[in-house]
Amino acid sequence: MSKFWSDIVHTLTPYVPGEQPKTQNLIKLNTNENPYPPSPKALAAIAEASNESLRLYPDPSSDILKQSIANYYNLDTAQVFVGNGSDEVLAHTFQALLKHDKPLLFPDISYSFYPVYCGLYGIDYKTVPLNANFEIDVADYSQPNGGIIFPNPNAPTGIGLALNNIENLLQQYPSSVVVVDEAYIDFGGESAIAFIDKYPNLLVVQTISKSRSLAGLRVGFALGHPDLIQALVRVKDSFNSYPLDKLATLGASASLNDKAYFSKTCQRVIQTRDQLTLKLKALGFEVLPSQANFIFAQHPKHQGKDLAQSLRDKQIIVRHFQAPRIENFLRITVGTDVECAQLIKALESIIA
Repeated sequence: MSKFWSDIVHTLTPYVPGEQPKTQNLIKLNTNENPYPPSPKALAAIAEASNESLRLYPDPSSDILKQSIANYYNLDTAQVFVGNGSDEVLAHTFQALLKHDKPLLFPDISYSFYPVYCGLYGIDYKTVPLNANFEIDVADYSQPNGGIIFPNPNAPTGIGLALNNIENLLQQYPSSVVVVDEAYIDFGGESAIAFIDKYPNLLVVQTISKSRSLAGLRVGFALGHPDLIQALVRVKDSFNSYPLDKLATLGASASLNDKAYFSKTCQRVIQTRDQLTLKLKALGFEVLPSQANFIFAQHPKHQGKDLAQSLRDKQIIVRHFQAPRIENFLRITVGTDVECAQLIKALESIIA
């Protein structure tokens, strides 16, 4: 029935998300989900809101959640935008702020949704190669651009970019929007949120899916100058007036208000990540320095696709990318200590 498609549909190469397997008894280390449950306060808020009031539309502005985010980061609500997961927030960002005559710049090894959005919205873009150590070198971005976007820490490498480098970009290109995609920032990175009041061209995008264990709620947000936020609101209200349901709004808000639980679970993930890194290196893996809740690693004597399949045969799934420069790497989500021990045991058997 493709004869009924709009012309643009034929040109799209959609994003392929990590597998969500239907089978049971798998150790799932492929989609960077948090291994620990959400905050009990978030679950209680969702349960309390699950009543007959769900027959009514939610607050289209999600003011309760925006206020919680503003309070958490010491910002004004006019500097906060919320959406249905950070992917939707990013989609609105591409359409509202990053479509210009000059090309958008982002790393050659990065979040693979970026070129998809460019294709969907007709945005010209140029990829900037990571250096030999798979790091973002801001000097390489010294070229004409209609905007710059990158994850920090980067995905799938997990390598973070220091704040002074981000500030250099903001200063060098005051007329370009610089979007810092901080999906994994809470696992050891430095957030650029501290620069928001100083640089009106900065937009920071975050999510509650990873560090707050609420991927199932689909809540993301952007922080920046009110002029940037207003552009996102205009696009959002031209697309969907009610992107966040009541349960998501209240659950996310309660999660943000439970700082003690958030800190505890993030620290557990960081500790497990560091232990897993050491154990992988002992098996001969090259492991990139990660500030995320995943590890990016390759073994000099085994192809990535073969390792991924061998692990799957042992009921463990990790992410493998068939892409230049990283085809031998595995992206391994940091699971519980028990899950990571089973991963190491399986790898010992495979490598032996």
